[in-house]
Amino acid sequence: MAGVLEYKCPCCNAGIHFDSASQNMKCPYCGTEFDAEALRQFNAVAEPHGSEQWQDSHTPWDDAELRGYRCPSCAGELVGDATTAATRCPYCGNPAVLPAQLGGHYRPDEVIPFKLDKQAAVKAFGENLKGKRLLPKKFRDENTLGEIAGVYVPFWLFDCEAGARINYRATRVTTWSDKKYQYTKTDHYQLRRAGDASFSRIPADGSKKMDDAMMDAVEPYDYKELRPFQMTYLSGYLADRYDVSAQECSARAEKRAAASLKKSIDGTLGGWGSCSKESEQYWIGKARARCALLPVWMLNSSWNGKNYRFAMNGQTGKFIGELPIDNGLAAAWFFGIFGGFAAAGALLALLGGMFL
Repeated sequence: MAGVLEYKCPCCNAGIHFDSASQNMKCPYCGTEFDAEALRQFNAVAEPHGSEQWQDSHTPWDDAELRGYRCPSCAGELVGDATTAATRCPYCGNPAVLPAQLGGHYRPDEVIPFKLDKQAAVKAFGENLKGKRLLPKKFRDENTLGEIAGVYVPFWLFDCEAGARINYRATRVTTWSDKKYQYTKTDHYQLRRAGDASFSRIPADGSKKMDDAMMDAVEPYDYKELRPFQMTYLSGYLADRYDVSAQECSARAEKRAAASLKKSIDGTLGGWGSCSKESEQYWIGKARARCALLPVWMLNSSWNGKNYRFAMNGQTGKFIGELPIDNGLAAAWFFGIFGGFAAAGALLALLGGMFL
């Protein structure tokens, strides 16, 4: 079986994990805290190192492939898929890091450690149930929250320069009158706009397990807190290595850069009677990608045979997810309280509020 890494407390030899509150390694048994780098050196763990620049290519893996590992504490068998890099032993509960999974060109460049713990995620879930008028009462009152997991999600962070050239057709209408007639004059113009911008750390998650829209929604992260990657940060959490390459994610980053640049250029078009786009051209240059593990709390809740997923940014606390709707309450609001277009507008507003 492949090797498993477990960091031990120097005082009591128990399994130790990264503590989000103190931002240090903390033993859950004796309570002793250690600096992450000092603990790594004490454990004398040989972590695999990669090249300075992140490589875009990766060896393809079968997603259905399972791998067996041996827990260093209880000798129980751990099972993970081809991308699992950190987990917990289902028998003794000790954290286990699988260093071989993040070796070579799979090794991340940077990491943002968790700042918020599991209790903060549970509290955020409860807070976001408040004020949702169409939420089923049983969902609110019953303990529907199931699995909660802190996951380090692999993200590609793209740096690039972007340029754009856009042509518009615009009009300007002037009206005046004399004693006999009212006049309207329409002038037609062709507008040409061009611009360029530099972008830093455009994020795109590199995991097939994670929903792209959900990972986009938990942004932004404060990249000032990025740290050089160390295995010790993974202890006590789940983690995956990337299974979507930078090359495959680059189109998402380019689309976001182009949309941002277009929005800035469109902002220069005020003062015209009408304005429509005729043609546009974008280009990307000096592109570079680095891999970082970013903290996300994943929460699951099953109700009425359906699974609802929620996510919380493990650094900032931003919480997102979709809640169920009580159809009876929705009908009462629609038919009993409002009427006509006002009812439709109110209902749409309430339904929109069900997405956290």
